[in-house]
Amino acid sequence: MLVLGLLISGCSGKEKATDQTDDNYRVFYEIFVGSFSDSDQDGTGDLKGIINRLDYLNDGNLNSETALGIQGIWLTPIFKSPSYHKYDVEDYYTIDPEFGTQEDLDELIQRCHERNVLVILDMVINHTSSNHQWFKEFQKAHRNNDTENRYYDYYVYTSKGENVSGKSFCDLVNTNENYECNFSYDMPELNFDNEYVRDEVLDIATYYLAKGVDGFRFDAAKYIYFGNNYSSVDFWNWYTGKLKEIKPDIYLVGEVWSAENEINQYIKEMNCFDFTISQAEGVIAVAAKGGDINAFTKYVVNYQKSLKDLNPEAMAIPFISNHDMDRAAGYLTVFNGRAYMGANLYLLSPGSPFIYYGEEIGMKGSRGSANTDANRRLAMLWGDGDTVKDPEGTTFDSSKQVNGTVMEQLQEKNSILKHYSKLITIRNTYPQIARGNYSELDLGQ
Repeated sequence: MLVLGLLISGCSGKEKATDQTDDNYRVFYEIFVGSFSDSDQDGTGDLKGIINRLDYLNDGNLNSETALGIQGIWLTPIFKSPSYHKYDVEDYYTIDPEFGTQEDLDELIQRCHERNVLVILDMVINHTSSNHQWFKEFQKAHRNNDTENRYYDYYVYTSKGENVSGKSFCDLVNTNENYECNFSYDMPELNFDNEYVRDEVLDIATYYLAKGVDGFRFDAAKYIYFGNNYSSVDFWNWYTGKLKEIKPDIYLVGEVWSAENEINQYIKEMNCFDFTISQAEGVIAVAAKGGDINAFTKYVVNYQKSLKDLNPEAMAIPFISNHDMDRAAGYLTVFNGRAYMGANLYLLSPGSPFIYYGEEIGMKGSRGSANTDANRRLAMLWGDGDTVKDPEGTTFDSSKQVNGTVMEQLQEKNSILKHYSKLITIRNTYPQIARGNYSELDLGQ
């Protein structure tokens, strides 16, 4: 980490930046689509809104003074869904009308690729919406006791009264059965022992790869077979193997929200987010708040080694927060420099880091007493009249947003936004930061 400190102090600016985005060691930016930017004044963020903001994310100029310089974007689910968050998909082949059309997605992909920016989609395949046509057919088949129906075994079900440890089941109305519903009654769990189901989810990914999508973020990856990592890993071995046959350089990252010993079971199949390093009590925050920096450096070195031992092609995927977590500015505050230090620690570490939209301007948002994730997914603070609004259910006190808007921070030489941009420039200038091997240095106390 001392070496990185010298690089930071010795870099003279953007004139040194070189394009190192010929592989997947990229800085990604997570966009919660409905909260990012509104193009049609209906209050909901959309794909055209993202297109309109591409110059903010990456204007194609590595010497830019106004762009972040990110090299990839992760879109939270964009498929048709009855909810604001879209993690309960009703139709995988239709873009939710609130967000736009397939043509809008095509344009976004094209515009991103012109700037050498990758686009990955959030794939939610362990469950669907109860409004999905598959589930409607599944219900009908069970009510008619039609075991020959193709959809009879599309979802996991059990007889009423049967006790299945650890899993949640909901009433399959007008039948003698229940269906698995670990997240919610309106999110039934698919049955991946069914070859038809496997073919369906492979067809979905194949369709979007053909449209130019560069890869996927897999939601709830360990829940393909709830409580059974062995079977879940076996599924991902098959699924990611098929996808890599289609697109050898595909970008894949899985959400296995767990301890490292469980995450490591999935590393051979795909890169996985590093949850140990994230959140208020994670390795980054502890160090940024004045903890023992040696503990951080030791962690980075040991984690990188463990990844390579498991899979020589694996990358670390560090992040501070995402759409399911309280925003980092609540515990890594801007005014005392902790937000700056937190950004240093993970944007100047190996792998492919992910920034959560608004993190770079110190946006705040937490569940608080309201117990709603909507408070973590607030409207981006552009400061230029963008009509995007907070999602439904929001209760967060807007007076707590004290760090300013994008427009304000672009005018401030030492703003947290400018700091993020500089760190990404440094990362582009020195490709060894992302790709190199690390040795631990004792920095003292």
